[in-house]
Amino acid sequence: MTEAASQTHAAVVGLGRSGQALARHLAGRGERVTVLDRDWSLAPGVPDLQLPAGVEVRLGEPDAGILDRCQSLYLSPGVPWDCPLAAAARARGIPVSSEMDLFFKLCPAPIVGVTGTNGKTTTTAMIGAVLGAGDRPVLVGGNIGQSVLDRLDQISPSHWVVLELSSFQLESCERPHARVGVVLNVTPDHLDRHHDLERYVAAKRRLIECLEEDDQAVLNGEDAVCRTFASASPAPVTWFDQHQPPPRCRLPGRHNRLNALAAAAVGRLAGLTDPQIDSALESFEGVEHRLELAGDGHGVRWYNDSKATNPDASMVALDAFPDDRLVLIAGGRGAGSELTDWIRAVKARTAAVVLIGEGAEEVARLLEDHPHQQVRTLREAVLVAADLVPKPGVVLFSPAFKSFDMFADYEDRGRQFKSAVQELRG
Repeated sequence: MTEAASQTHAAVVGLGRSGQALARHLAGRGERVTVLDRDWSLAPGVPDLQLPAGVEVRLGEPDAGILDRCQSLYLSPGVPWDCPLAAAARARGIPVSSEMDLFFKLCPAPIVGVTGTNGKTTTTAMIGAVLGAGDRPVLVGGNIGQSVLDRLDQISPSHWVVLELSSFQLESCERPHARVGVVLNVTPDHLDRHHDLERYVAAKRRLIECLEEDDQAVLNGEDAVCRTFASASPAPVTWFDQHQPPPRCRLPGRHNRLNALAAAAVGRLAGLTDPQIDSALESFEGVEHRLELAGDGHGVRWYNDSKATNPDASMVALDAFPDDRLVLIAGGRGAGSELTDWIRAVKARTAAVVLIGEGAEEVARLLEDHPHQQVRTLREAVLVAADLVPKPGVVLFSPAFKSFDMFADYEDRGRQFKSAVQELRG
């Protein structure tokens, strides 16, 4: 038998960061790999192709004929877990997996898994900073930064691995077993993908359901859904909102104080002292695209909160600013979210609103006579906001909608906002 004939064949759906990392890993262990993508483009924010020689790329609608010659199918997080190709593979008995599923099975180190509707990235980075104050090496990844599968050979049993885990990633794992499972909050999101709230909540709950007796659940007692997760596993529960002493945190907003409490609770469980935890959080400067200060001058502070891809996240950002000397830039592609509470908060907290994207007309109708203006581009939104904002005042870019109508992703959207602000400032 030839070497080619003895190789197993894997199909990977999606040419983004996760799909490319999967292709590299599978090819590196000797598998033949075909990567499928319906509509690949080298748009801003989309990584250049970095695939090993021999990896086949097929563009266009995925064809179920690929299943005739593959022994496994891997889906990127952006591909629905119940897509027709995955359903066809399961019907044939072909295993369906993902980057994160592979990582959970192969990671030699204890994992701190962090999920929730809002605050995941900031809290994951905070926990990484806190654990980094101890004597064990730390690797941070998941739904943040570079693929963890690409860094698997850097991880030893003495590491801590801190993973931000989206609902898409959690549903794609056969058993997402963490040493510490952190759930920050659960409010409706991604209902276009999960079909209903029950399935979305179930995806988040999997992180807690897979904990064992000697693991730890770290939950938010202020969140009604998180409270129901306490009985989902035999692991003991730490309610991080009750953590004492409260750590110092330099980031604005009550939500960031809660994020810091979660990080402090994990640090305490990992054996760090209060002074170590305090020092790490006091020096933590935040994460790009999460209430990131993008400019300050001429009486105006500009904040990039592009990661606010749903109304609840945007409301949290609005609550970080105590008065109404605020202009909000918002809008984008909707995902079935309820807007009533967000609209009420926008009217109460802002002097004016500048709207962009597919959701602009809907929001404009809901704002009624509250000062607002619709524009075509983000650069134009920055120019209009500069004219509307009271001085001193704040311009907050917290869209409350997804980015895919105008941008490659929320990171691309945030960077374009920062570029427009810097251009305006000279």
